[in-house]
Amino acid sequence: MKAVTVALGAAAGLALNVSGALAEIVTVTDVAGRKVEVDAPVERVILGEGRQLYIVAALDRDDPARRVAGWRNDLIQADPKTYEAYLAKFPKLAEIPTFAGYEESLIDIETAIAQRPDVVFLNVETMQATADAQYIEKLDALGIPVVYVDFRYKPMENTEPTIRLFGKLFGQEERAEALIAFREEQIRRVTDVITAEKPERPAVFIDRAGGYYEDCCHTFGNENFGRFVELSGGSNIAKDLVPGTFGQLNGEQVIAADPAHVLVTTADWEAYVHDGNWVPVGPGADPKDVRRKLAFYPTRPAYTGIEAQKTMAFHAMWHQFYNSPYQFVAVQQLAKWFHPELFSDLDPDETFRQLHDEFLPIDYQPGYWGSLAEVE
Repeated sequence: MKAVTVALGAAAGLALNVSGALAEIVTVTDVAGRKVEVDAPVERVILGEGRQLYIVAALDRDDPARRVAGWRNDLIQADPKTYEAYLAKFPKLAEIPTFAGYEESLIDIETAIAQRPDVVFLNVETMQATADAQYIEKLDALGIPVVYVDFRYKPMENTEPTIRLFGKLFGQEERAEALIAFREEQIRRVTDVITAEKPERPAVFIDRAGGYYEDCCHTFGNENFGRFVELSGGSNIAKDLVPGTFGQLNGEQVIAADPAHVLVTTADWEAYVHDGNWVPVGPGADPKDVRRKLAFYPTRPAYTGIEAQKTMAFHAMWHQFYNSPYQFVAVQQLAKWFHPELFSDLDPDETFRQLHDEFLPIDYQPGYWGSLAEVE
């Protein structure tokens, strides 16, 4: 915690925090293109989304709770098994003040002000709501800067800049660059093969947030999981039908496209939809439970008669890949489903385990995906 600062001169704009680390006013450009001045390295931060812990933990491996002064409760509700794993190792996470809300909603400004943070990290999707409420101006008047980040809206464009922003402000630039290099290397293990071999691309429908939405057919356009599918050598049937990152098709459109694969992005959403049709993929998931609950999806009317229904090529994947720095793991597993003959030697489980071993403070537990097409 930054309890004391000693001015070293107005021109230099430098300070010493209680740990003795040299602090400096730095200017960063966030993913919204805004120039923001922040006293770095930061010691107290508000996470506008709790799942930003995914990057915080990679940079603050020894104690990811130490800088978090407040956060949204979405990690606790949307990814309970990951939260439990971190909580078991870092009990102080339970003491962090929380506030409710969704991706595009406002933070609790009273919580933010009361915690006197060095910076507030907000998702880029909150920009309109934040502007309407004049939160930037209100926080700026109190000397609290806001930095916009993005792992969700345009992750293939904004993930690297977001990792660098966190790295710069946490004083962990070298570690951030190492994570970026690892991520790029793992993506290229797929994209280099797809570029060289130019395989035929199977049609894929992405059933977005299966079990969170009970109606059909929520999906992704040509970003996020839609882009992951393309990088993996598939053809997202919604890429030309959904103009933005997120959208919805009707059942007739899905049947007409006749996808060879259906990808259900899903998770343990008991906190949101009691006993819903979500598939509990995530750390430590039971493969039998995953297959049992995934078996519901071929029965949806929107999939009547499609190729994927005939071959049972229905796949469930951890939804949180869509807003984390870990998208490369999803890209690798998708490639194995779409082109098993090209990626027989690729092991996404081992890739994710390596990420945990090298960057994260908790042990890897498999269970992040499953498929009806796989043999038990």
